[in-house]
Amino acid sequence: MKYHTPKTIRAPFARYSHGVEVPPGYRLVLCSGQLGIGEDDAIPEDVGAQTELCFANVGAVLEAASMGLGDIVRINAYVTDRAYFPDYMTVRDRLFSDPAPASTLMIVSGFAREAFKVEIEVIAAAPEKEK
Repeated sequence: MKYHTPKTIRAPFARYSHGVEVPPGYRLVLCSGQLGIGEDDAIPEDVGAQTELCFANVGAVLEAASMGLGDIVRINAYVTDRAYFPDYMTVRDRLFSDPAPASTLMIVSGFAREAFKVEIEVIAAAPEKEK
């Protein structure tokens, strides 16, 4: 991967890359938005706990494709309140090392259920498997 953070534009506000270039010969997985809900339908009240579940669910999708969180090149995250940024970012920053994936964090008015506070979708890339 090539990570692009040009010095000709403002540095990122947090730990993320402005762009990630996926080289030829890589396969992509586009993961639908995952919510902070457990297999048992439990939804934690805490934003950090919901974020952990979101990334665990993303991890399960990627594992099905023989990938992991380290293969993520793009994160789109959505929260329902600006106050949730720090808890979300604490979890994200713990899970991703440098160079970090490209990332966008947006405030939205809500999700399918009022209890949800965070939703995360990703794009992951890994080398083509040997045939």
